[in-house]
Amino acid sequence: MRAVWTCAESTYMSSQTKNPTEKRSGFAQFRLGASILKGVEALGFDEPRPVQAATIPAGLLGRDVMGLAQTGTGKTAAFALPILENLMGEKTRGIRALILAPTRELARQIDAEIRQLAKFTRVRTTTVFGGVPMGAQIRTLSQGPQIVVACPGRLLDLHQRR
Repeated sequence: MRAVWTCAESTYMSSQTKNPTEKRSGFAQFRLGASILKGVEALGFDEPRPVQAATIPAGLLGRDVMGLAQTGTGKTAAFALPILENLMGEKTRGIRALILAPTRELARQIDAEIRQLAKFTRVRTTTVFGGVPMGAQIRTLSQGPQIVVACPGRLLDLHQRR
């Protein structure tokens, strides 16, 4: 995996803007779809946090990104917004993104934030983690969510059961 922290924003901006001198602020600078921006606004996000400003442009370009930041600094939105934007253009049904989380609490937290960001889109998410019956998770997966947030143990259990 390569870390992309420098020049990504300017590269993204110049390749996506019809008028390179046009300046946008807040999350509008990333040229996200209106339904995604509506979700961002509903969460009360005004300006991108540093980890978001550094990673969202690279994620939108499909680049690999590694980010490190303290709790509460916006890491989930930093990786979720590019995923959502990329899924908005796809017609394919079924799982398109897999997010691994080490604990069920973190998986639930990630899923909840992505659901809020995707509230005004047709993108659907689900979580899979241990400690609960598999039946409901299997039914939800069969409904074709585009994003799955999973804990590794339960993901492996489900994979082994096909």
